[in-house]
Order: sequence, then structure tokens, then C-alpha cells
Amino acid sequence: MQFELTDDFLIKLREAIVARNGAFVVDHFKELYPQDIAEIFNELEIEEAKYVYTQLDEQIAADVLVELDDDVREDFLASLTSKEIAEHIDNMDSDDAADVIAELPDNVQDEVLAQMEDSEQASDIVELLNYDENTAGGLMATELIRVHVNSNAIECVREIREQADNVENIYAIYVVDDEEKLVGLLHLKKLIVSSTRSRVSEIYDPKVISIKTNTDAEEVANLMDKYNLVVLPVVDALGRLVGRITIDDIVDVRREEETEDLQRMGGMEALDEPYMNMSIWGILKKRAGWLVILFLGETLTATAMGFFENEIAKVVILSLFVPLIISSGGNTGSQASTLVIRALALGEITIRNWWTIIKREIKVGFVLGLILGIIGFLRVAAWSQFTTIYGPHWLEIALTVGTSLIGVVLWGNIIGSLFPLILKRFGFDPAVSSAPFVATLVDITGLIIYFSVASLLLGSVLL
Repeated sequence: MQFELTDDFLIKLREAIVARNGAFVVDHFKELYPQDIAEIFNELEIEEAKYVYTQLDEQIAADVLVELDDDVREDFLASLTSKEIAEHIDNMDSDDAADVIAELPDNVQDEVLAQMEDSEQASDIVELLNYDENTAGGLMATELIRVHVNSNAIECVREIREQADNVENIYAIYVVDDEEKLVGLLHLKKLIVSSTRSRVSEIYDPKVISIKTNTDAEEVANLMDKYNLVVLPVVDALGRLVGRITIDDIVDVRREEETEDLQRMGGMEALDEPYMNMSIWGILKKRAGWLVILFLGETLTATAMGFFENEIAKVVILSLFVPLIISSGGNTGSQASTLVIRALALGEITIRNWWTIIKREIKVGFVLGLILGIIGFLRVAAWSQFTTIYGPHWLEIALTVGTSLIGVVLWGNIIGSLFPLILKRFGFDPAVSSAPFVATLVDITGLIIYFSVASLLLGSVLL
């Protein structure tokens, strides 16, 4: 049954902590998952959490530490000695251990690693810390099952039994040669149904997808998505097996990438930390820059309107439709930009598809513009039957609004779909072509389209 954290439970738990009632903690926590316990810890004071932590099984405690919110874990670790941290980390998978140690101050990292010098895991952690956190090397764990290509099925089973305590989930057995190079994959199902006298060379699958340690994390995620993988082996530059990446790591990568993209698409820099961990000054620095750029961009709309000062002065009614025109183009551009950015992130399209994308969006933009243009025309036409606000030239104004909407929406759709592809082509993150940025660009050009159409269709009125 799914755990639900209630105020009543927290009150009872705090009473038990004050009374040092360890039996209450053990009894109520033994059936909970680490994620549930971490949720409870996030609501406790540090000293309260430390007491509960001491009552947990060592392995469960290590798993809880991994699941804590970043700020809570930081405060919790700061209250522990280097020796205590080392003891907890020694029960983690190497990738989780490396992530936790990487969050510690440099001097504390050295102290913790010194406390772990007798641990087999220490060297693996040091090696993982040398990789960029946004690469396969930074994501991988070193715990895995490997067998030699010339071994037999019985030796495979023996190896699994020996490594079972170190490898949390055994998805597959990796086959290596004399030089530790990855040569294939032995599926558990194949091992189980094969004779115990079978040799690995007879039953392993030489077709194995792997990635190198310097592969970008987002590319790793795309590869696992494409081939529906739950685990992916990692090799070094020489093809030697050095680790594996599991699907839970990729879920975290996807969440972080999507969070960054959404923040950039909102017209700001991506936050380096969780929102509640950021200082007011930190948030201001992330948001102010783009707001200034967008503001300066919007000031160009006044410049664009200045070029058509005479037209506006002669037909003041044109200014009433400026918000309608520019918002329609901006909204359309934002839609197109969002669709293309997401498709790029999922690997559904590449920049090689640019011409196909533009052709599609021209058709879509024209139809959307036609729909809004007809509605805009009918709106002016209908209002003119009940009011004289549009004067005797209501038909020309209606045609101007309708035609302008077709042009502005079509142009907004083209810009919104093309701009992310251009950024991608030059090596920038497409997400920076955020909806506000595209909207600002379309606002400026939309005004030029609108007043240019007005000059053509209302020429006789403007003279």
C-alpha cells in the first residue's frame, strides 16, 4: 500500500523521538521504502532525522541518504563526522556514492575518502569523480557481472552468486575477452535454459549496444529510449568494460534536462540548484538578464510603429488591433518553437529534416492564419453592423485585419519552427529560443507586416 505522510504521524514520530522510543521507529519504518522514509526526513529537524537514521538498517539508511532532497542531505551530512559519512557511503552503489561525495566541500571529500582507504569501493569512487557529471562516466556504476568468453555456464552462476551482494539488480551478464574488452552480452534467460555444460562462447549474444565514458548524458538517454534498454554497458576509449548505466539514472537525467529546457523556454537561465535552495540574488541573476534582453527587444516594437506614424495618425483605429495581431503571431510562434524543441530533445527530428519541417509548418501556419484571419474579418464586419467605430471604410479595415493575421501567423509559425533548428546547427541549446524570445521577435516583424498590409489595402484612405 502506498505510504501517505500525515500530520498525525509526524506528531507521534516526534513524540517517540523525544522519548527515545526506538521501537516505535523500527516498527513503523520497517515496511517503508527508502523514498517514503526520505519524504519523512524532509519534514524533520536535523537532530530528529539523525536519531531516526540511527535506528535504520545500514543498507536502508544508505538508500535513504541518496533519496533525500539536496538541501536536506547537505544539512544532514554537515552534521556528521567524516568517519560517519564514510560508513554510510560504503553501503551505496558506486555511482550514488560518487554523487554524494561530489556534493561535499573539497576538504571534507578528502577526509571521507581517507576514511575509506581500506574499502574496495574507494578507488572506484575516485575514478568516477574524475568524469564530468554530465557524461556516461559520471552516470555509470562500476558494479556489474562480467564473465570471460571462454568460461562455462557453471562459472557464470558462481560469478553471479559471488557478486549478488554488490550488484543490486542483475539485468544481464557482460562477456569480456582476455583484455577486458566487451565482446557481447549473455542474457539471464539464455543462461537459465542452457545446459550447465554450455560454454559462454556458444550462448552469448555478440550484438551489444554500448557507449563510451565521454558520451553526453542526454545522448545516453536518447539511446536507451530508442532501443528500450533498462541497462547500458559503458566502455573506455580502448573498448574495455568499465561500468553500466541503469534506467533509474536515466530517469533522473530526463527530469533534469526537461527542467532546464522548461526554465529556458520560460525566458530565463536554468537554475543550478532546486528552487528553494536558490538565494534571492541567485534567482535575480538567472532571470534579470533575459528580461532585460526581451525588454530591449520589445522596445523595437515602438521603433517599428514609429515608421508607420503617419498611417496610424490618419487611421487611428488601426492601433486597436495591434495587440490582437502581435499576440496571434507570438502565440503561434511559441507553439511551433515548443513542438520543434521537444521533438529535437526526443530525437524525433534532426536538423537534416529542416526543409521537411519548414514545408509542414508553412502549410500549418497558412491554415491557422486563414482560420484566425476569417474570424478577425467577421469580427470587424459584425461589429460594423452595430457601431460606427470603424467608419465608412470598415470593409477595408476588416480585410486588413484578416489578411494581416494570415501573414503574421504564417510568419510566426516559420520563425518558431526554424529558430531552434538554427541554434542546434550552431551548437547552441535549442531551448534558449524560448517562447518569450520568439514572441518578441515575431512582435516586431508582425507590426511591419500589419502596417505594410494596411498601407496597401487602405492606400486611398491614407492619402
